[in-house]
Amino acid sequence: MIRTSLLLILAMASLQASLIEWNAGRKLTWDDFKSTPDPASPNAALTNTAINIEFGYDKSGLTWSIRCSFDKNLSWVRVKNDAVLAHEQGHFDIAEIYARKLNKALKDYHFNAKTVANDVNKIYNDMMTAHHDAQEVYDHETDYSRNKEKQDEWLKKISDDLKGLQAFATYRK
Repeated sequence: MIRTSLLLILAMASLQASLIEWNAGRKLTWDDFKSTPDPASPNAALTNTAINIEFGYDKSGLTWSIRCSFDKNLSWVRVKNDAVLAHEQGHFDIAEIYARKLNKALKDYHFNAKTVANDVNKIYNDMMTAHHDAQEVYDHETDYSRNKEKQDEWLKKISDDLKGLQAFATYRK
């Protein structure tokens, strides 16, 4: 039993070491992309991000904590240049935008003790659908960073969205 617990602790520590929490002052570098490129993919790189929520509630209300992270062990690169790295940072920044939007949606939520678990799950699932859709539109419109004009437009939009949602940036308890 102790051995299993130790292995679980080591596995959790390894997982945590592979994650980079989103931080405005910490941009991605090519050293962050640790996985092997998918030979079946035509992509120059792949950024794996996640938005996770933990929540709890009692009769008095809802509490939550959100994490927006980049997984080094699931992200890879085949073509290293500044345009591709900026594009991949854009994916991570879009994830942060949706983490902030999730925080805003939860702040706007009118607590109902009878339906809170279902309500929070619906809010999260709806936000993750919108997040996934935004990531696909980003890739499509920028042609995976190859359309420089659209890429520049998107990076400006992402920057503006991050600034516009700054009030919801504190979501980690």
